[in-house]
Amino acid sequence: MKKFMEIMAEELSSAFEKAGYAPEYGRVTVSNRPDLCEFQCNGAMAGAKAYKKAPFMIAEDVVANLGGSSVFSKVEVVKPGFINLNVKGEFLASYLKEMGEDPKFSVNEAENPKTVIIDYGGPNVAKPLHVGHLRSAIIGESIKRIGRYVGDRVIGDVHLGDWGLQMGLIITELKHRKPELVYFDDSYQGEYPSEAPFTIGELEEIYPCASAKSKEDEEYRNEALEATHLLQQGKPGYTALWNHIMQVSVTDLKRNYDNLNVSFDLWKKESDAQPYIPDMVQAMKDQGYAYEDQGALVVDVKEETDTKEIPPCMLLKSDGASLYTTTDLATIVERMKLYHPDEILYVVDKRQELHFIQVFRCARKTGLVEKDTKLSFLGFGTMNGKDGKPFKTREGGVMRLETLIADINEEMYRKIVENRSVRDKDAEETAKIVGLSAIKYGDLSNQATKDYVFDIDRFTSFEGNTGPYILYTIVRIKSILNRYREEGGTMEDAQLLAPVNDSEKNLMLELTKFGSTVENAYEEKAPHKICAYIYEVSNAFNSFYHETRILGEENAAQKKSFLSLLELTRNILETAIDLLGFSAPERM
Repeated sequence: MKKFMEIMAEELSSAFEKAGYAPEYGRVTVSNRPDLCEFQCNGAMAGAKAYKKAPFMIAEDVVANLGGSSVFSKVEVVKPGFINLNVKGEFLASYLKEMGEDPKFSVNEAENPKTVIIDYGGPNVAKPLHVGHLRSAIIGESIKRIGRYVGDRVIGDVHLGDWGLQMGLIITELKHRKPELVYFDDSYQGEYPSEAPFTIGELEEIYPCASAKSKEDEEYRNEALEATHLLQQGKPGYTALWNHIMQVSVTDLKRNYDNLNVSFDLWKKESDAQPYIPDMVQAMKDQGYAYEDQGALVVDVKEETDTKEIPPCMLLKSDGASLYTTTDLATIVERMKLYHPDEILYVVDKRQELHFIQVFRCARKTGLVEKDTKLSFLGFGTMNGKDGKPFKTREGGVMRLETLIADINEEMYRKIVENRSVRDKDAEETAKIVGLSAIKYGDLSNQATKDYVFDIDRFTSFEGNTGPYILYTIVRIKSILNRYREEGGTMEDAQLLAPVNDSEKNLMLELTKFGSTVENAYEEKAPHKICAYIYEVSNAFNSFYHETRILGEENAAQKKSFLSLLELTRNILETAIDLLGFSAPERM
């Protein structure tokens, strides 16, 4: 389906061509003077130099070829050569009718779908999710949904951290606390227990305790390093403990991600990449890319055009141990082998940019990816408190993600009960739905690369540019449509008619932008563009609602036209919030 702007541009391009000018001058944009017109074409200004002719004269020649247009109700030339345009209400209504019948509301699915792997989430096992994990999960989930909507095959991978020193620390602390466990008995030959010797609560307490000890006690740290080494060598008891840690931790992670309405297709781990490391490293040596530097194995990745120092990419430390760099490169090898992606996108804290520059350059230089495989890094900013510093608990610690969600839900519940808009038994469930919109919209409405202030009071407000305001708009539309049906109304023979007032036309014009907004948001990996769009649609709807008697309209055909517009508005808003990763309740 053609975009609304494309149809207008075709009309102008044809008029330029008929007047003897190049059709590419017929580009149409939204008016920067909405008090004068809805759209404008500045092509005559651009063509003046090429044709050595006054822009006003070119514009007049063009406008002379737009008489009787089925698209425009007003076409006028304004000095020095702007072409001001208003669209016909009938054309607008017919376009929206076609848009409403299109399964994707004018989003054109990719003709040649790409396979895209999105690496997001990235938590370490055995640690609770905290607010630092929020942005990667929310942004990655939204981009995944948008990508699928435009027709790409998008695969979400959580990429768990499960293979570093943290495992050795946990095993060491368990050995100190419960030395009698069979996992530490080297002579044990039987089956290891199926039940983990710890709960998720105990596991989450063990790691920070062990980490703190390792910083104060060198002997303890060396013991943990040795435990890590033995685990990576496949020691049976430690492998069994690792399996318990994974099972308990991943179950809890899935529960927390479910509460965020975030899901992953792959629950791949750093350890999954380990088998690929030896051959990968050997190949880099054999091909002359990898060399020793102060005992470590490195690959040069600097380029002549660099304006700042890019250090070599380290593959192995002097003791032969691998690093995050090694694991990330081996993960690329695994992904290329198993999925042959056209693009791998990493949604990660922007402070890791240098790491990914090194990894991407090393992967390209050593041939781990095909030439046309795209490696992308979307670095997001920090989520800060009102003090402008990284978001913390009142006590100054890092806030657990489930605590943040609980705080938001509690605030939403209080507001909903005060409002008495929902029956008590439904209020708790509604608070969860609206609370999730507050969190996700509060995050996604900011450009991903920028830091932002997480303000619970503002994000949970029913007014302004917030998730609850968007949901309130959707619920208002649902309420009107439900009331119409409860009063015996049907949508049989409903036709969307030309707008009867400016606020209706403005809403209709906003709706036409859906397809281009979604496609652009995916192309630029920018969910904030969808947030900005639905905020404009919500504002346009609420203006229309306040200025128009919808259910009170006496003309039956006109009333059904209004309601058809409401149905399309609801469908587009609900589709858009699903792309952002949340939904709307039936009432608020």
